[in-house]
Amino acid sequence: MRGPGGLKEGDGMQQDASLQPELALRIGLAARELPELDVSQLVRVLTALLGAPLTAEKLAGVTPRGLRDAGGAHHLEAVQQAPAARLEAACRALHGEEAATDPVPEPESGPSPEGAIRVACASNTGEELDGHFGACTRFLIYDVAATGCRLADVRPVAEAVSGSGTRRDDRIGARVALIADCQVLYCCSIGGPAAAKVVNAGVFPMKRDVGGAAGGHMKELSAALAKRPPPWLAKLMAGRSAAAPAS
Repeated sequence: MRGPGGLKEGDGMQQDASLQPELALRIGLAARELPELDVSQLVRVLTALLGAPLTAEKLAGVTPRGLRDAGGAHHLEAVQQAPAARLEAACRALHGEEAATDPVPEPESGPSPEGAIRVACASNTGEELDGHFGACTRFLIYDVAATGCRLADVRPVAEAVSGSGTRRDDRIGARVALIADCQVLYCCSIGGPAAAKVVNAGVFPMKRDVGGAAGGHMKELSAALAKRPPPWLAKLMAGRSAAAPAS
């Protein structure tokens, strides 16, 4: 019997149980680079791509393009839409290479700027805006006002998603809950159903295809607040002012 994506139910399950410890570790580390994909799904994809049994030699030949194509063939968005950097990191793990250190930025201490809005940035690397909403590894949380901006928090996705079950809707819901205190979301891409959930949570999604330094985008947003905000931002600020309690 075949399950979703054309993968036969049980494909990879026996592989998972019989994998050598070193190969199991490689696949587990690779799965960590693709937060929306669990280990058993990755085993099944690799088995379909490489054939059974999985070996170190076979894993050494996996490329980001091959992994993306295999995920697309089985309708797994977690692989198909994963950022290139995540696929490259997953392949390095499958090859047995040591992972490069990804420095996690430190939130800035001190009070938030007066009248600030809270903005979530989907990120995979350092303080870069380079993440797909449904596949990024962390959200950088900024407080942004006309007078400046600061990095208020860094929220890893893995822990929040790991307790949300295996259904995609549950995992997307966990991501939305992680940024529910924000008014704006910046990301490189986001699917339609996920965008609807974000909007329903009161968060305005903004796509930035090019990405780049998140801090730079936040400074641009701060400058827009100080001058003439675009209509969507003016509406957001008006709603925020109306919701604020009278002093």
